[in-house]
Amino acid sequence: MSDKKRLSDRYDGRRIDKLDPMHIFMPYVLKKRTDNEAVMNELIEMGPVLEYVAKKNAGEPEFKYTMFHVICAAVAKTIAMRPKLNYYIINRKYYERSNISLAFTVKKKFADDSDEALAIVKTYKDSEASPIDEVYSQIKKVVCGVRHENKDDGATDIMGILTKIPGFILTAVVRLMYFLDAHGWLPKVLVDVDPYHCSAFLSNLGSIKMSATYHHLAEWGTNSFFAIIGEMKKRPIYNADGSFEIKDALEMGLTVDERIADGYYFIKSMRLLKHLLANPELLELPMNEKIEY
Repeated sequence: MSDKKRLSDRYDGRRIDKLDPMHIFMPYVLKKRTDNEAVMNELIEMGPVLEYVAKKNAGEPEFKYTMFHVICAAVAKTIAMRPKLNYYIINRKYYERSNISLAFTVKKKFADDSDEALAIVKTYKDSEASPIDEVYSQIKKVVCGVRHENKDDGATDIMGILTKIPGFILTAVVRLMYFLDAHGWLPKVLVDVDPYHCSAFLSNLGSIKMSATYHHLAEWGTNSFFAIIGEMKKRPIYNADGSFEIKDALEMGLTVDERIADGYYFIKSMRLLKHLLANPELLELPMNEKIEY
């Protein structure tokens, strides 16, 4: 695919022209992202990830590695190797996002009245850096800024300004924003800080001891991929012969816009994600390096 910018492209994505008739037709009859949600749930053994995190923390870094870092890195690598996961549909047209971006929320402190900040980690499928290094360094910067320096994120700052506008004017402004976004004219400063314009939105519910495997998509923005990370617990893991072992595992739920790919593509993508979490040392290879699975 040529990198040359075309008139049909958006600044945040490249127009996909070569599609089969079914996928071209689908956005005209199945218009809403929220009406095209496909949900995949998987139970994932976390033993290899726990061992990997323990090794990374053996040198006692100031900012500890966590399972969430590894999961984010695995999702980013999966998107890099399975590019249709980075497709989005807007104004009945398909685009491939120009970067790989992961969004999540950061609790400033674990209390009922604590504020949340939105965080975005960005990389590229042709990056020569490793997924784990890119994810770790960016999350470290965000978390330290939010929890130690009490910083807000760009999206929250913008929402703070907009919510000071009278309601009837704000309604008109939001309608205008939808129109601008549909045509690729929404200001880049807004798109760059908006989690709903990211490749994937991750919700680490396990960090608050909550079990859930589903989150809806949204009509606003271009996000086609939402991941829910459940609480890690001791669970039975079944072997091929029907026997089982009790191991540390968590449930992960993925909600995707089914128009961007077919079921076989999603199944292979989930297989790759599980392979990476079973072999987390692969996340130390460059983002642009292909792996067998």
